[in-house]
Amino acid sequence: MGKGSNVQKAAQARERNAKDKSKTPEERAAALAKAKKDAEAFICKVCKQAFMVNARPPVLYQHVTAKHPAGIDPASCFDVLKDFDPNDPKGEKKAAEDASKAAAMKKSAVKKSDDLSMLLDAGLKAPKKKA
Repeated sequence: MGKGSNVQKAAQARERNAKDKSKTPEERAAALAKAKKDAEAFICKVCKQAFMVNARPPVLYQHVTAKHPAGIDPASCFDVLKDFDPNDPKGEKKAAEDASKAAAMKKSAVKKSDDLSMLLDAGLKAPKKKA
């Protein structure tokens, strides 16, 4: 009849597909290196505690305040905390401040162009051509 049962055919198909989809040793080594790097993305410079890559600045700041003596600079533990404001952990105040500065700059740019057009309208007129 046939060349084997359906179970045998399915097993052979799985083996053929597994050979095509398996990772090479280089790919496995690269994936392992990336996993190790991500696992220790943030390391406290004082106590050497490791934090995952998805740790946000508020978590890192909490580590500094809870585990280290008061008065220690958070930037001395983590470089990411250099500009971190504990009163604005999500950065919303800074974003609003930057937006207001951008709006002010935009207004001044519009005002300058209005002044230029007014000067041109008032003082410059094309000379009449003589025939």
